[in-house]
Amino acid sequence: MGWIIFLGLIAVVVFWVIGAYNRLVSLRNVFKNAFAQIDVQLKRRYDLIPNLVETAKAYMKHERETLEAVINARAGAVAANSAAAANPADPAAMRQLVAAEGALSGALGKLFALAEAYPDLKANQTMMQLSEELTSTENKIAFARQAFNDSVMSYNTAVEQFPSNVIAGLFSFRQAELLAATESAEEKKPVKVQF
Repeated sequence: MGWIIFLGLIAVVVFWVIGAYNRLVSLRNVFKNAFAQIDVQLKRRYDLIPNLVETAKAYMKHERETLEAVINARAGAVAANSAAAANPADPAAMRQLVAAEGALSGALGKLFALAEAYPDLKANQTMMQLSEELTSTENKIAFARQAFNDSVMSYNTAVEQFPSNVIAGLFSFRQAELLAATESAEEKKPVKVQF
């Protein structure tokens, strides 16, 4: 009779460990999927930027430095996004992505600010269409980022809470990094992309 109770307790513990492990795996997969949604929108944004620069280049011949800054910031953001997409659980890669995206947003902000001085560029149909698509993509990125942060918060909570933190420690589940904004107050102002 004692062995049956003992085996029953062992079975309960084993099922609890399996359940806790599977819950952590599920939560980790949810936040990785949420990052994949951000990745899709970021790639769309990266694809729009060269077209935007080419359109602006025809009108802004004297603003070569600004155009090059946008292209360089895009290249940095693409590289940082590739590293983050490879492992969304890597805090260093996520911090690098946030910094690179901040630099890209700043460069785009300068481009749009300078474009205000070029009325022909503002009236260009291609520029207006690209600006509208970029604005739409920026909104989608913001929603995807919010969903990602929500799923990371759920995962991190499970990693920290007792008793699942015991399983997390045993199986090397580490906290994930939120995609938090690191810009200054000036950079946090929305980029105006209307033409």
